[in-house]
Amino acid sequence: MNQMKKTLSLGQVVLFGLAYMTPIIVLGTFGVLAVTTEGAVSGAYLAALIAMLFTAHSYGRMASAYPVAGSAYAYVRHAIDDRLGFIAGWAILLDYLFLPMVIWLIGAAYLHSAFPAVPTPLWLLAFIAVTTVINILGLRLASVVNSVMMLVQILVLVAFVGLSMHYVLGDPTQPFWSLTPFLGADSAATLPVLMAGAAVACYSFLGFDAVTTLTEETKDPQRTLPRAILLITLIGGLIFVVVSYFVQLAAPGHDFANPDAAAYEIARNIGGDIFVSIFLIGLVVGQFASGIAAQASGARLLYAMGRDDVLPKRWLGKLSRFGTPLGGLLLSGVVALLALTMDVLSAASFINFGAFLAFALVNLSVIFHYYLKERRRGGMETLWFLICPLIGLGAILWLMLSLDHLAIMLGGAWLACGLAWLIWLTRGFSRPTPELHMDG
Repeated sequence: MNQMKKTLSLGQVVLFGLAYMTPIIVLGTFGVLAVTTEGAVSGAYLAALIAMLFTAHSYGRMASAYPVAGSAYAYVRHAIDDRLGFIAGWAILLDYLFLPMVIWLIGAAYLHSAFPAVPTPLWLLAFIAVTTVINILGLRLASVVNSVMMLVQILVLVAFVGLSMHYVLGDPTQPFWSLTPFLGADSAATLPVLMAGAAVACYSFLGFDAVTTLTEETKDPQRTLPRAILLITLIGGLIFVVVSYFVQLAAPGHDFANPDAAAYEIARNIGGDIFVSIFLIGLVVGQFASGIAAQASGARLLYAMGRDDVLPKRWLGKLSRFGTPLGGLLLSGVVALLALTMDVLSAASFINFGAFLAFALVNLSVIFHYYLKERRRGGMETLWFLICPLIGLGAILWLMLSLDHLAIMLGGAWLACGLAWLIWLTRGFSRPTPELHMDG
């Protein structure tokens, strides 16, 4: 059997994870977060970062214990139970299936701000159609192109922060150091408000665990991957906190003409027409590339599940003549039409419900694997394998309950559908739980 060469270093894995997270998303969602937190975007990101670090620790521990593809699904299945593992996989499917919808919705909102004569739904349909056709034809973005796009994002972020700092320094009434971006105007943001914002801000962290798919190509994966997951979460989180801090200083409060595309309005204020054009190009290119990758990944997962008869094989378990998962790509495009009735806040919150469910189960997996099964209960081991994952679990559950009611209702409905499907597949749990080959 041929095996992939283990060539990736810690730095390369970290760069992959940061690219997958798409750092420029901090600008894409700034407006909705400012409204949700009443002007305390940095505080929301800081709260989200603290919560995510505990979950990242749990992912790292499980990646070390089970260096296999499948991430949350594989960890829960091996550490706790096959049926609960299926539910974790179902939660991951929510993210894969609906993530392209949110990406395209954000891109459409910004293009509509730039070209208001063209309705948002038309931009959304264009995103869906072009991306789906590209993926059906099998066009893959080369690693060089992805690296260039990552560089574009970083340059746009640096320019945005630099112009925000220049804008603030030009206003003698605006202090350069302030707690306002963390606590809101007049320090009025309450803890529930900050946690509601953090629940949305976690959308920016999605993908920190994607590096677990690189297990077979990473040098010393049992040591490298846990470190990489923590570094990706920490570096990405610090980028989000710093960028949102200076942008919030340049645009205090939360009064925007269009919160879904607030950064477009801010870019014009701090840099004029030329910069707003550069910003728009950077954000749309980043969203377009991210949408291609997200739709391709989701369709690949749907194909794998269809091939294994976990989902209808007739529709999802076959490849097109181009060698691409046609059924999954078309389903992803159809699902994205739901964005015509949703805004960025509702769509991102819905996505986060699935992520939070998977995160909670991974935290539980650490306790089951290390503390209960392996009985690793020494002084520091109790800290790492019981207390830390319990804190991570509590933080994730708090964030989940802080989502808006629509997201909780939709997420609960998705979870109920998964449970009903599992009962049907196992004929009332009288048959073995089907195994999901989530490495495709």
